[in-house]
Amino acid sequence: MEDLNTEKKEGCLTKCLLSRRQFLLSGGIATATIFLGLPGFGTREVEAVVSEYPRTKIGKLSALKQDVPVTFEYPTKEFKNMLVKLGVPAGGGVGPKKDVVAFNPVCTHMGGPLDKAYHAEYKALGQCPFHQSTFDLTRHGMIICGHATESLPQIQLDVEGDDIYATAIIGLVFGRHSNL
Repeated sequence: MEDLNTEKKEGCLTKCLLSRRQFLLSGGIATATIFLGLPGFGTREVEAVVSEYPRTKIGKLSALKQDVPVTFEYPTKEFKNMLVKLGVPAGGGVGPKKDVVAFNPVCTHMGGPLDKAYHAEYKALGQCPFHQSTFDLTRHGMIICGHATESLPQIQLDVEGDDIYATAIIGLVFGRHSNL
């Protein structure tokens, strides 16, 4: 039997097949490329859209009850947002336990209302009545399940004494190119 990796006497077959070692090496490189990506591709960091507005008092820490959402308007009257004391530390949380967060409760997929969909046992907002999107309030409003592809817009908070202030919106409210 002839070795296929060497040149035939007629010259019609010259190294057309890989050796086992070459095959395994190229397969390993291809697998690593698929799982790790090519250097420089897909590693671009995307910055969140942060819309800053005048600092506005929206409530008091002492008035909040755990797992009882409070509605407030920010940055204008047309924006109805939700402030909640989760009882567990949360991304972007303020207060002594870093457990007070605020979000715009409109689903980022198709604008479904989420203001009445808070689930205290899961610290989640949802399911959206349109396509069941659900969001984790302990992790910056990240999508848990459903059709949404973006986190809920989070209201950036600041605390001074017992007063809670809204200072910015992180992310875009559904259906807008800018938050105003």
